[in-house]
Amino acid sequence: MIHKSVFLILTISLFSCNLKAEENSKDTKVAITQEVGDGNELATFGNGCFWCTEAIFQQLEGVSKVESAYAGGEVKNPTYKEVSSGTTGHAEVLRVVFDPKVISFTELLEVFFSTHDPTTLNRQGADVGTQYRSAIFYHNEEQKKTAEAMIAAMEKENIFDDAIVTEITALNNYYPAEDYHQNYYNNNKTQGYCRAVINPKLEKFKKQYKEKLKKS
Repeated sequence: MIHKSVFLILTISLFSCNLKAEENSKDTKVAITQEVGDGNELATFGNGCFWCTEAIFQQLEGVSKVESAYAGGEVKNPTYKEVSSGTTGHAEVLRVVFDPKVISFTELLEVFFSTHDPTTLNRQGADVGTQYRSAIFYHNEEQKKTAEAMIAAMEKENIFDDAIVTEITALNNYYPAEDYHQNYYNNNKTQGYCRAVINPKLEKFKKQYKEKLKKS
């Protein structure tokens, strides 16, 4: 599949995404682990293996934190092994803390759609299973409307050769992944997977989005 230009996405009207306070259960594992801070908002995406996608979103100016996690399933407190079995219903996701004054939710969606394949159902390359599904877990109605509008615009313009299968659903059953998954690329740059898989994706991304990257 050949991706067409995604830059026309920026012509879509920007929606103001007002963060709504989100309450999880009192279980310590489900507690939000980031300090969101005044004025910041949250976005949660499922776009394949979170080792790769975490490294991409961490590069963006206006993004203060990225957390690897599981969402959208039925099992409480799932482990990586359980999620990887494809039996829990969870997707591997990223929770992104961002400053909308610096980078908008629409711009995050542009990165989301241009750095994974949203047309392959329950699959990203060699990674197969519902845990790798393309998904946007919205935090409020404005995020939902923005995502729906963007997909409709891309489908109308035939941005991708095949139909977009990205799931758009309210965030539910969110659980942070185990500690060793957090900041994975930065902590394991010499590991074989990082060098062979993540490095090429990251370099391609940096060239395409150099104007949106953090300066330091």
